[in-house]
Amino acid sequence: MTPLAMLLTLSSLMFTLGLLAVLTRRNAILVLVGIELMLNAANINFIGFWRYGPTDPALTGPMFVLFSIAIAAAEAAVGLAIILMVFRHTRSTDLNKLDSLHG
Repeated sequence: MTPLAMLLTLSSLMFTLGLLAVLTRRNAILVLVGIELMLNAANINFIGFWRYGPTDPALTGPMFVLFSIAIAAAEAAVGLAIILMVFRHTRSTDLNKLDSLHG
């Protein structure tokens, strides 16, 4: 198995685990962890295709990863802030209990 195939296998497993976490979990924090796993799987794809693809002196793969990490950090900060505000209001992070968004 080639190194790119191993990276793509690892990436697909990570993405699948993240997708299962998003679809099956009730806790909002675990849903955010699943989204982070999916973003990390995309980062592995960027680095793998950059490293084992045609020679590119512009470092486009690592630049995409840096932007993706910045977006993931912003997403985590905003997501956790929203979860904290919802927890203060409802005293629960269970997504099934959040059926209304009115104040």
